[in-house]
Amino acid sequence: MDEIREECGVFGIWRRNDKDVSKDIYYGLTALQHRGQEAAGIAVCDSSGEPGNICIYKNRGLVSEVFAEHKLEELKGNIGVGHVRYSTFGGSDVRNAQPMAFQYLKGTLALVHNGNIVNAIDIKERLFKEGSVFSATSDSEVVATLIARLRAKTGSVEEAVKQAVPILEGGYALIIMSPRKLVALRDPQGLKPLCIGRIGDGYVISSEDCAISAVGGEFIRDINPGEIITISDKGIRSDTELCTSESEHAHCIFEYIYFARLDSTIDKVSVYNSRYSAGRALSKAYPVEADIVAGVPESGLTAAMGYADEANIPYVQAFHKNSYVGRTFIKPTKEERESAVHMKLNVIADVVRGKRMVLIDDSIVRGTTIANLISMLRSAGATQVHVRICSPPFLHPCYYGTDVSDNSQLIADHMSVDGICKMIGADSLGYMRIEDLSEMTGDLPLCKACFDGIYPTEVKTQG
Repeated sequence: MDEIREECGVFGIWRRNDKDVSKDIYYGLTALQHRGQEAAGIAVCDSSGEPGNICIYKNRGLVSEVFAEHKLEELKGNIGVGHVRYSTFGGSDVRNAQPMAFQYLKGTLALVHNGNIVNAIDIKERLFKEGSVFSATSDSEVVATLIARLRAKTGSVEEAVKQAVPILEGGYALIIMSPRKLVALRDPQGLKPLCIGRIGDGYVISSEDCAISAVGGEFIRDINPGEIITISDKGIRSDTELCTSESEHAHCIFEYIYFARLDSTIDKVSVYNSRYSAGRALSKAYPVEADIVAGVPESGLTAAMGYADEANIPYVQAFHKNSYVGRTFIKPTKEERESAVHMKLNVIADVVRGKRMVLIDDSIVRGTTIANLISMLRSAGATQVHVRICSPPFLHPCYYGTDVSDNSQLIADHMSVDGICKMIGADSLGYMRIEDLSEMTGDLPLCKACFDGIYPTEVKTQG
C-alpha cells in the first residue's frame, strides 16, 4: 500500500501486588493496533516475587492473533510492558519483535521502544568492541544492551537511562521494566509521543491516551520531552534534569496527519480537531467548483468533513471499507498490492455517478494507491476528481520511525505537482502549504523535516 507507516506503539502498567496486568496490556495494545500490525508482545513480572521472574510472549501478527486466552493466563504479574510493531530499522524478523527481555549482571530487564535511533550502528559497533553479543538486528536491542551495560555501573535503572540519553540520537519513547519498577523516557525533542495515566491503585504509560481510556484509566498528562518517569511501590517520581526548552521541541507532524488515532490528544492538541482544521485550510487554499467532497478512509475522512463545511459542499461517504481484509500492505508484488486496494476499498457508485468531486487524502508517497482510487471513481461514473492532500509534498526521508528512509520512494522528489496530478489521473491537485500547518496544531513546535529537510537532530542513514 502507498502509505507512510509508523514503527510501533508502547504500553506499560504498574499495579499493586494482587493485580495481574496481562489483560490490561492486551486491551491497551489493541487500542494501539493502528501503530503497528506486524508483531505484538507482552512481558510481565510479579514485583513481590523472586528477582528475574519476568514472563514474556511475543510473535508475528495482530494482538488478537498473538494472544489467545490461555497465553494471557500464563502471563502472571502486576507490572508489565507491551508492544505493537511495524518494522523499519531491523526488518520484520520475529527476533526483532518486542519486548526485548534479557538477564544481565544485575538482574533482568524488559524494554519496549517506539521510534528510530539514527546513530544505532555507531553505538552497536562500540558495544561489539566492548564484548556485547546481539541476537536480533533492531535498534531496540541496541538501546536495551546500552542501558544494561550502563546499569552494571550505576545504582539504579533510571540512572542508567539518564546516562543513555546523551548517547542516543533520534526520536524515541521507551518503557523499561525491572522486577520492581517501570521507567519511562521520552526523547528530548518530543518527536515521539508518550503519556501517563492513573488506573485504580496504579499507573499506565502509553504512546497515546486512547489506550489509557481503553483500560479504564484516567489520563494525567503528556510526559515532557527529556523527562524520565519512575513508578514503583514508593510512588511516582519525575526527573526533569534532561528536559529541554520549548524552542528545542520538535513534535512529529505526522502524528496529527496520519499516525495517531482520531480520538487521541497529543501534547494538548486534539487529533480530530487538527485533521478537521487541515480540511478547512485546504478548502481556503484550493477552492474548486464541485458537487461532493469525500475522504479516503480512514485518516482522510475528518479532513474531508472540514473541507466540505468550509466550502459549503456536501460531504459524502464514497468508499466502503472492508475491515476484514488482512494486512494487505505486505503483498510483495505490484499486481498484488493493486489488487489489495480493490479488496480493501470499494466505491459506492450511486454516490459518485455523474458528480464532480473533491477527494481528500492524508499524503502521497509513491502515488500508486491514489491513482488506483481515482481510476475506480471514474469507472464508477465520477465526472471530475480533484485531489487535496492534508500534508505538503513529501520531499525528504524520515529517520525517526517511519518506513520512508530514502528519496527513491518519494514521488514528489522527482516529479512536479503538475506531473503528479497527471500521473495519478486527477483533474487538479493541491497539497497543504507548509505555512498552513499551524492551522492544525497552533503554535506547537513541529518536526517538518519530511517536507522542509530541516532535521531536529543529526541524522545518519542506517546503511
